[in-house]
Amino acid sequence: QVQLVESGGGTVQVGASLRLSCFASGDVFAMAWFRQVPGKEREFVASINWSGGSTIYGDSVTGRFDISRDPAKKTVYLQMNSLRPEDTAVYTCARAPQLSVSVERATLTSTYDTWGQGTQVTVSS
Repeated sequence: QVQLVESGGGTVQVGASLRLSCFASGDVFAMAWFRQVPGKEREFVASINWSGGSTIYGDSVTGRFDISRDPAKKTVYLQMNSLRPEDTAVYTCARAPQLSVSVERATLTSTYDTWGQGTQVTVSS
């Protein structure tokens, strides 16, 4: 059974950077990062196809965040730059049951069948 383990969260100041990591203990396919704050729905952040490495970003993070993968380490990264208070959330990585997902499906939580526990990111002003 695949397990996803996130790390790298923490508390930073506005404008700072953080890099989150997500290690997959089993087979790795298309991966994504979502985030959630209490009382709100889970929000799509970014996704990456394991085949080809194509990426998709949510509108609120485009140009500031970068998702990447290291196949040898079975790890997906989320580099977050120019952080804002509204980026404060629990960030969770997710794995889809296929190597690639379409643009239409990448942003949907239903596309992913395995989820990590999440890591808290807090941006203070």
